[in-house]
Amino acid sequence: MMENGGYVGQYDEASYMEQEEEWEREGLLDPAWEKQQKKTFTAWCNSHLRKAGTSIENIEDDFRNGLKLMLLLEVISGETLPKPDRGKMRFHKIANVNKALDFIASKGVKLVSIGAEEIVDGNLKMTLGMIWTIILRFAIQDISVEEMTAKEGLLLWCQRKTAPYKNVNVQNFHLSFKDGLAFCALIHRHRPDLIDYSKLSKDNPLENLNTAFDVAEKYLDIPRMLDPDDLINTPKPDERAIMTYVSCYYHAFQGAQQAETAANRICKVLKVNQENERLMEEYERLASDLLEWIRRTMPWLNSRQSDSTLAGVQKKLEEYRTYRRKHKPPRVEQKAKLETNFNTLQTKLRLSNRPAYMPTEGKMVSDITNSWKGLEHAEKAFEEWLLAETMRLERLEHLAQKFKHKADTHEDWTKGKEEMLQSQDFRNCKLNELKALKKKHEAFESDLAAHQDRVEQIAAIAQELNTLEYHDCASVNARCQRICDQWDRLGALTQRRRQGLDEAERILEKIDLLHLEFAKRAAPFNNWLDGAREDLVDMFIVHTMEEIQGLIQAHDQFKATLGEADKEFNVIIGLVRDAEAIVKQEQVPGGLVNPYTTLSADLISRKWSEVRALVPQRDQTLANELRKQQNNEMLRRQFAEKANAVGPWIERQMDAVTAIGMGISGSLEEQLHRLKEYEQAVYAYKPSIEELEKIHQAVQESMIFENRYTHYTMETLRVGWEQLLTSINRNINEVENQILTRDSKGITQEQLTEFRSSFNHFDKNRTGRLAPEEFKSCLVSLGYSIGKDKQGDMDFQRILAVVDPNASGYVQFDAFLDFMTRESTDTDTAEQVIDSFRILASDRPYILPDELRRELPPDQAEYCIQRMPPYKGPNAIPGALDYMSFSTALYGESDL
Repeated sequence: MMENGGYVGQYDEASYMEQEEEWEREGLLDPAWEKQQKKTFTAWCNSHLRKAGTSIENIEDDFRNGLKLMLLLEVISGETLPKPDRGKMRFHKIANVNKALDFIASKGVKLVSIGAEEIVDGNLKMTLGMIWTIILRFAIQDISVEEMTAKEGLLLWCQRKTAPYKNVNVQNFHLSFKDGLAFCALIHRHRPDLIDYSKLSKDNPLENLNTAFDVAEKYLDIPRMLDPDDLINTPKPDERAIMTYVSCYYHAFQGAQQAETAANRICKVLKVNQENERLMEEYERLASDLLEWIRRTMPWLNSRQSDSTLAGVQKKLEEYRTYRRKHKPPRVEQKAKLETNFNTLQTKLRLSNRPAYMPTEGKMVSDITNSWKGLEHAEKAFEEWLLAETMRLERLEHLAQKFKHKADTHEDWTKGKEEMLQSQDFRNCKLNELKALKKKHEAFESDLAAHQDRVEQIAAIAQELNTLEYHDCASVNARCQRICDQWDRLGALTQRRRQGLDEAERILEKIDLLHLEFAKRAAPFNNWLDGAREDLVDMFIVHTMEEIQGLIQAHDQFKATLGEADKEFNVIIGLVRDAEAIVKQEQVPGGLVNPYTTLSADLISRKWSEVRALVPQRDQTLANELRKQQNNEMLRRQFAEKANAVGPWIERQMDAVTAIGMGISGSLEEQLHRLKEYEQAVYAYKPSIEELEKIHQAVQESMIFENRYTHYTMETLRVGWEQLLTSINRNINEVENQILTRDSKGITQEQLTEFRSSFNHFDKNRTGRLAPEEFKSCLVSLGYSIGKDKQGDMDFQRILAVVDPNASGYVQFDAFLDFMTRESTDTDTAEQVIDSFRILASDRPYILPDELRRELPPDQAEYCIQRMPPYKGPNAIPGALDYMSFSTALYGESDL
């Protein structure tokens, strides 16, 4: 950094001298530093002077005449200083030293307090200051790391290079280098082959320093500038001496790095050049190969030779498609690769400052493009020719196939036609056959006229094949001529047959009219006869008077039409007689055969006779059925009259029993008495049911399935009767159980009434059972407390498990009453029975059989003795019985 013509930096000569004077005033200047500087600076100077074949031994004496000083500056700067004065006088020496100082000043270095006289006089301090200035300017100033000053840059360089190494922490140029590991780390970082860093120890600084100095001197051409003993023994080594020595490391390794960089640059340039040459060779090879392939392919594409057959042209077209599908795609890729390589090569040449590549003559990209365009034009022309030739030959082949197909079709159609037209078969035909032949001939004439277009098409196709020079025109022309000649013969024969058919038709016309009229009348009359026969013998099933009366009425209407049918029958038979007379008179073969119908006069006569015989039989059948339906109607009325009385009686009894079972009024004894009265009344009514069963049996035997006089059926009455008996028995049982419960539990009639009333209130449908929610509401209405929280739900589920143990989803009144009885009365428990036995046993845990026989009735005493287990507790005596286990077993609280 230059300012006002002088070098400005942290380590210029002025700042150096001022700092040294300050250290000396404060007593901080170590005398050993001067010794270290002298040795280091001397070695540094000799490392450069030996390049000029000289050296110094005493730094304060050997620079006094200025000659070696000027030589040192020329070596380290690479410049030539003014010619020195060769005289030995003092002023000569001063002049030489001034020339050296002026040269230093010309490099932008301020020299403060250093004059030529002090150097000539051998002032060691000034001489060292001057050499340090030179070192700063020429060895350290050029060191730049991240735009830092010389010292900071050199320190940063050391820190970065030694950062990975253990026990090395470079923070300055004095204490950080005392143990020698920093020097060894710098060498190992750049030349790991010279030092085995893993064997070094921080505890051997002398060995570390000697190792670094020896290796640097032997392999890096860096002379020993520092004394290991001085570094170790000096509390704070001289910073300038170490910086000087470290700068030699920097320049030595920097030079090696520059050499490596230069080698890499050369390798890179050569590699680029080799790659460029490879691309050039590959371009030449690909271009030559592609152009040669185009040259070989063009004659094939330009060829227009063909064997004039569709198969041959299609083979060529398939070869061309194979060429486009298999042979050309690799060449397209080759062309693209060629252009890509050429562009890549030119780009690389341009980026590496090389001249553009010029391919050999005829192999330029433009040449290849032009050849490729020629190839594409040839491909297009060749493909168009192939397609046109294929279309032409396909047209010819199509026409030939079309001619053959139409000719084959025509010849198949004409087979037997001439023989058919020459036949005289119509001479012996009946009229219907003649008319059929005439219709057939008319159809043939129409068909013949329609085939005129086909014959013309065949001739036109033959003409086009001749025009297009089809290779087999001779056979086409011969076949076409045969077809035209045959066509003319068919036209003449058709006209002659037409005339013969018209003549025969006039003879059979009268007979045909009679047959036609017979067919028109006979067919509907025959259908009427068939229908009448079916109706007269038709089976029928009726269930009501209305249905049989409807059948009789329909039959009467049918009989009213028989007069007109008889007239039609006589007309039809008359037509047949007239036809027979004409046939006999004209001697027409087969004239009696009617072509319009298969019906005959004999068939019509026979059917008419059958219909007339079936009419009185039908009259008798309908009369029998009428009598049967009248009897059925009587049975319906008998059953309905009885059922309409029994049904309501059962319903009234059921309602009365249900009302008693609901416990609406009266005591339990009164309810029981009334139920038994109803039971007796029901059994007394049984003969009415049995009488109704007899009537029902007669109804079933008569196949009567419906009765409009009543909505009751025997099945519903039976079910009602059985339900009535079941309801009476169930209610009697329930009332008896309620009486037993009341008497055994000691509840009052009022409580029972309250329980029944609450139950009936929530039994809305009168089913005799409650759903869980209805049961819960019933309990609440009776004052039973059930919480609305989770505990209340758990309590209710426990109650529900007692009253509905089978989880049927309903609570019957018996279970409800049993639960409410347990809740409302004071019941015996197992503990109370045990206490009673304990009193009889005089507070002993067991009881003897004699005691039981003495205190209890005989049958109950024996009951207990047989069921009580032996007592097995302490102090048991023979015959002792365990009344505790027996008592718990009575209430289901043990396994006994």
